[in-house]
Amino acid sequence: MGCLLPLSNPLLQFFFPLVFFVFFSPVYGKDNLTSHSFTPINGDLYHSSCEFDEFLDYWLENLGGEEEVDFNRLVTEKLRGNWEGNRVWNLWFFIIRDLGNFIGGFVKFCSGLLMEEISNLVHRHPDKFTMEIIETGNQGYKAEITVVTYCRNRKEIDDRSKVRILLSFGQHGRELITSELALRVLSVLSEEEFLPNMDPKSLNSSLDKLVIKVVPMENLNGRELVESGELCERRNGRGVDLNRNWSVDWGKKEKDYDPYEENPGTAPFSEPETQIMRKLAISFDPHIWVNVHSGMEALFMPYDHRNTTPDGLPSQQMRRLLEELNHLHCHERCMIGSGGGSVGYLAHGTATDYMYDVVRVPMAFTFEIYGDGTASSKDCFKMFNPVDLATFNRVLNDWSAAFFTIFKMGPRQLQPTTTTKHSKASTEKWVSIDEYLDGYLMERRNRYGKKVEVLEFGMQEIRTYFRLFMLSSVLLLFMFCSRISKSKCSRPIAAVLPI
Repeated sequence: MGCLLPLSNPLLQFFFPLVFFVFFSPVYGKDNLTSHSFTPINGDLYHSSCEFDEFLDYWLENLGGEEEVDFNRLVTEKLRGNWEGNRVWNLWFFIIRDLGNFIGGFVKFCSGLLMEEISNLVHRHPDKFTMEIIETGNQGYKAEITVVTYCRNRKEIDDRSKVRILLSFGQHGRELITSELALRVLSVLSEEEFLPNMDPKSLNSSLDKLVIKVVPMENLNGRELVESGELCERRNGRGVDLNRNWSVDWGKKEKDYDPYEENPGTAPFSEPETQIMRKLAISFDPHIWVNVHSGMEALFMPYDHRNTTPDGLPSQQMRRLLEELNHLHCHERCMIGSGGGSVGYLAHGTATDYMYDVVRVPMAFTFEIYGDGTASSKDCFKMFNPVDLATFNRVLNDWSAAFFTIFKMGPRQLQPTTTTKHSKASTEKWVSIDEYLDGYLMERRNRYGKKVEVLEFGMQEIRTYFRLFMLSSVLLLFMFCSRISKSKCSRPIAAVLPI
């Protein structure tokens, strides 16, 4: 007994939390979902993974400008200060706090490598690209989305006669290959990379008619969770599936509903990411929408919440384009049809159904660009992303070529419907007053930058007064009709025959 240290001993106070942390940390526990037996992120292929020494160099370079940091001195001073004051638990607070900040910084640094490369690409070609970062949040949760806009002649970026294309990548965090494809498409648009078997003159002639907006990583917060080791995470930073958070048929649950995989949120557009994408879609008003995913090889058109496709000419045009893509670039491997009718389950509250039904995008697609059916359901990185160089390059080459086929063939397919989209917009494209004002505000912000931010409070006031006006009008109409009906009922009835 005499050899045991009392609990008040500083040595025991210092080393007991260390032993507890080592043996009971989730890293060593059974709850760690990322087992070493599964495929890790391949840092040689993906920009979203980096070596620890790279970040360490970056971290040291940004410590207040110090060229060299004496870690022994820093730790010794901290130990001495806490030891002399008998505040060892404060020392552990310091260690855990700074370790958390350090690891968090490492994750953000790794996730930002791809976005940094895209930013550098945009800055090298200011005549073709613009880039904006849109931020919003609610209930303490914040999100940001980077949007890259391409136009061969930047001065014509607001030309509404051009065909407008909106592409979204990385909506699910675990699908890293989709954001790599976004980088490849942007690199070809910049002409820093080239596609084989494609005539540059013919391609440039097609690109002259387009304005293309690219969202390289829609779910940045979910991607950071994947980078931190949760390789099966598809949801955003607070556990909501962004492709179930849209308003078309929102919240309906099938028999095989998995709350972990398909949490739709507390309401349509409850998540900042979907709010940003909705505003972007309404303000940009695209002719073509593509939502890029991985998990299988497929070319989907609406609908996701039904097992049928739309009727009429637009549906025929979409299918014709998908069949051409399947033949040229998917080598007849891809499944074609409605998402709900082809994939084996119905999905409710998806982005593509909203784009087609509400935004009235003539051509709305969901592409599934890769899937390993032989992988274990728990080996998520391998299931959703190529793990070898040959497959990685094949996927990027085939699907980037597919997008440039869309850039060439899309405007031709749209010719009969492009004018229809504009002429019928006033009678068919009904959106709520909130969606209209949000879209208007987004468009003004895109064009004038921070000058419009002061209008946001005014927009909220306009919404409030508009609702009060509508309510007052309805009440006045009801009172007026009630008064007329009472006056008719109280009027004396004249005798038919004279007395």
